[in-house]
Amino acid sequence: MQAEFLQFLFSGLTVGATYALAALGFNLIYNASNVINFAQGEFIMLGGMLAVFFTQAGLHWAPAFALAVLVPALVGVLMEKLTIEPVKNADTVTLIIITIGASLVLRGLVQVWLGKGAHSLPPFSDHAPLSILGATLLPQSLWVFGVTALVVALLWYFFSRTLMGKAMLATAFNAVAAQLVGISTGWVLLMSFALAAALGALGGILITPITLTSFDVGIMLGLKGFVAAVVGGLGNGLGAVVGGLLVGVLEAMGAGYISSAYKDAIPFVLILLILFFMPRGLFGGLSTDRV
Repeated sequence: MQAEFLQFLFSGLTVGATYALAALGFNLIYNASNVINFAQGEFIMLGGMLAVFFTQAGLHWAPAFALAVLVPALVGVLMEKLTIEPVKNADTVTLIIITIGASLVLRGLVQVWLGKGAHSLPPFSDHAPLSILGATLLPQSLWVFGVTALVVALLWYFFSRTLMGKAMLATAFNAVAAQLVGISTGWVLLMSFALAAALGALGGILITPITLTSFDVGIMLGLKGFVAAVVGGLGNGLGAVVGGLLVGVLEAMGAGYISSAYKDAIPFVLILLILFFMPRGLFGGLSTDRV
């Protein structure tokens, strides 16, 4: 019984770390613009698919993975410049619809370019699985945990110690005041899209050796990342991490103890409960003052 519980826990934490990275991406763009970017899941898909493409093209894993993060970041910049910036004064619903349209375009382009089949990546290391109290922990899961922890630490340093990070925080709290002191909020929004896309792509690369990838995996991964962001508190960085891990664990526990048929429904039941009883999420969303 203990081994079974631990097995579900390890599985949930592994996929939950990916949800956490996606949720952080949602928060970055939301804090910069009040826009919920429903193309975030496609950046996860792009990361995994491009990592497969570049490695199959013969590149060493290091430049292949670097390109698989850099290209989605550039796609995020293009998306902001071509779809969000021209209509940045539109209402929030219009901007959300635009991001949904962008996600459909990205998905269609990848489907035409790389096909409909599922693809896999080899694990980052070939060590034997670890046995912990009867449960098995894959070495790839350790990579997911380690890289996610490193990313969270780097983001903390970026926002608390760098000028650009502080400019992004200032824009999140009060965009008008940030502009009055000389901060380019347009540049902040551009960087937010690039960073959010890079985070999503990194999550896609990390999880592909475990779950495979295809042109349509971004739909559910993106939605679950959004659930994680809302559960933790939309706009709250710590909440995104905790929300992602919580969604992943509850999903794994539900699939293991109830039925795998309900696996994808569990996060959406959770978001309904959170919105009903705690509309601002577990940690409360970031308080902003936008005009």
